[in-house]
Amino acid sequence: MSTAETHASVDRPDQHGSVPRRVRIQTPGTAESVAARKAPAPRQAVFEVRDVSINYGATRAVDHVTLNIYRNMATAIIGPSGCGKTTFLRCLNRMNDSIPGFSVSGQLLYHGHDIYGSRVNRVEVRRRIGMVFQKPNPFAKSIYDNVAWAPRNLGLKKNLDERVERALRDAALWDEVKDRLKTSALSLSGGQQQRLCIARALAIEPDVILMDEPASALDPISTQAIEDLVDSLKSEYTIIIDTHNMQQASRVADVTAFFSVEVGDAGSRCGVLVEMGPTSELFIRPGDPRTEAYVTGRFG
Repeated sequence: MSTAETHASVDRPDQHGSVPRRVRIQTPGTAESVAARKAPAPRQAVFEVRDVSINYGATRAVDHVTLNIYRNMATAIIGPSGCGKTTFLRCLNRMNDSIPGFSVSGQLLYHGHDIYGSRVNRVEVRRRIGMVFQKPNPFAKSIYDNVAWAPRNLGLKKNLDERVERALRDAALWDEVKDRLKTSALSLSGGQQQRLCIARALAIEPDVILMDEPASALDPISTQAIEDLVDSLKSEYTIIIDTHNMQQASRVADVTAFFSVEVGDAGSRCGVLVEMGPTSELFIRPGDPRTEAYVTGRFG
């Protein structure tokens, strides 16, 4: 009798009239190989923040933050005013360095390199980690010259027209301005100016884009355009956005970090990271009562 026939007859009565228990035959290793195929690839950490504290002189602004930020994801930082969201965001590309009394302790690793190391070039840090500010801040130059400004200063002058067009396309602005590239950027609407600032950041092909309340000064239609842009850009860039708007965070972010304010014994206030996780879980099933109080509107 063949192997197939043997397997087919396991339910037939034996010579004593009993029906043997069915035995499931499985190729060795099948379950393991299926599980391996279904297992998601591990995410690459772009930033590894290890016990980072930020001070302005003797004043502690952010206290002992530890978290990872992953490649090609939109990460939102939310929390009440004064919790250190913007201070922390600006710390990621050394934008706080010029503020008197600023200091940082702990480790802030970017692709494994400490960006506050003594031999790190701050210009290179900011080339790789671009930033878009709360209020649109176009230069008093033409639309073209706004986008071309950083590439020119960095010596990236080859194929400059193509670079400018690509950045404007990526910022979803090209079709609106392609026929008036030589007109002043100040003639654009507020939402267009903010997308121009995003294009300006994209023109030098950064790895990360930091966004500090990028839609807080915009109307609802322009805000929607910025949110749609965040969703489309994260396939190519890692995006970190801080926002007071919890609905915005829930719409655009894959992961959300909630910062809050802690009051010390002497009445001093500093920002702390309360929790961080997938956005849907943090908003629906927060793990800390402080997070629940904030996302349900009981404070903040």
